Amino acid sequence: MTMWEILFTAGLWASVLRIATPLIFGTLGALLCERAGVLNLGIEGIMTFGAMAGWLAVYNGVDLWTGLAVAAVCGGVFGALHAALTVTLGLSQHVTGLGITLFASSFSYYIFRLVVPVQGTPPTIEPFAPAFPGLEAIPGIGPVLAAQTAPTWVAIGAVLVLAWVLARTPLGLALRMTGENPHAAEAQGLDPIALRYGAVICGSALMAVGGAFLTMSAFNSFFPTMVQGRGWVCIALVVFSTWRPGRALLGALLFAFFDAYQLRLQTSVGNAVPYQLFLMMPYVLSIVALVIMSRRARVPQALMQPFRRGSR
Repeated sequence: MTMWEILFTAGLWASVLRIATPLIFGTLGALLCERAGVLNLGIEGIMTFGAMAGWLAVYNGVDLWTGLAVAAVCGGVFGALHAALTVTLGLSQHVTGLGITLFASSFSYYIFRLVVPVQGTPPTIEPFAPAFPGLEAIPGIGPVLAAQTAPTWVAIGAVLVLAWVLARTPLGLALRMTGENPHAAEAQGLDPIALRYGAVICGSALMAVGGAFLTMSAFNSFFPTMVQGRGWVCIALVVFSTWRPGRALLGALLFAFFDAYQLRLQTSVGNAVPYQLFLMMPYVLSIVALVIMSRRARVPQALMQPFRRGSR
């Protein structure tokens, strides 16, 4: 199959949606935090812990949706910790986020090894099945949509909901004002601290659900390195999206396309080209796209700036 024929296969585009799903959740979570003025570099660790927590809950007998809820709650707990350190205490958001990534990733591995002793093959669960297999009858796009599981549809719905909330509701206006000028928000009778707490907790919950997708839909087991830098990609996608949910969806799909396409190119080309070139292709192309888009990006003015009541 040639490189052009690959573009017209349903399998490629089904993979694009599947690969994009955890990126959508993670990017929306990071975007929500940053819209309120808080940078959350704990995303890589939160996604890892969410992947472990969701898988472990299902492995111990709960249903898949409850497993997603468990992952979201765990992500929210880490979000509350991050908010307590950065919003209440005013500590460095960079250092705190990196600390949470290291702590959450290590804690995930520790709990996993307590439950599952070292062995050759990790235990598996029954993952999400395709949500609407009947869509395969639709010509063209049907096989692509029919292959998707319920969390993918939830991710797309989350983009629409977050876009509407930020652009059309008083809550969205309050969040955006907090990210731009929290003192102006306070002057309007709002509580910037509560808004930042809520944004970081909810955003971290979304990140954890993105991690749980990996163990409960894309795969059926957990291993500590499975997130593989997706959290850092999400941080870059927030800048690419210029802090807009619709563009965040586009960025996640773009990166997922590069990733899915390079996997198929490896099979098509064989050993003629070193596989490392294919592995780095989505990252290189994403960096190029990020450079182009970031030139026009407008960063929230209060991003990474601690807020103190009554001070300016």
